[in-house]
Amino acid sequence: MSQATIAQIERLTGEQLPFAPAHGFRLEALDSGTATVRAPYSNEFLRPGGTISGPVMMGLADYAVYAAVLSCIGIVELAVTTNLNINFLHRPEPGDLLAYARIIKLGKRLAVGEVEMYVEGEEELVAHVTATYSIPPDSVGSPISKSHRTER
Repeated sequence: MSQATIAQIERLTGEQLPFAPAHGFRLEALDSGTATVRAPYSNEFLRPGGTISGPVMMGLADYAVYAAVLSCIGIVELAVTTNLNINFLHRPEPGDLLAYARIIKLGKRLAVGEVEMYVEGEEELVAHVTATYSIPPDSVGSPISKSHRTER
């Protein structure tokens, strides 16, 4: 069971994370240790060559992992990214981006997650991301069991 709701994360996003609404990021699904986030297509996302820019993809992945972390520990505003690694695998054609995040390890102070990113309607993975979040010491988290690890 998720420790945060979509409504709670959307409220936090609106109040504290202006980059996400500015890009139109929408949290579409949330469960304990998983989150699905959409970036509705915008011409503003494009870089020369007609591809979606890396910074948009990194921001979407970071937001998706943040939501997945909060689904495990509840609303903890000061959980922060300590590392994010992205592998751009295929050129994303213009279209909505979907980020499927899951937490693969949750400890008392660190959470590690991964994201698979696709253009909606396409089967090709356009990016794979791993991210580590620091959890403030006053937050309580419990390890994710194997039963919470989900496939796309």
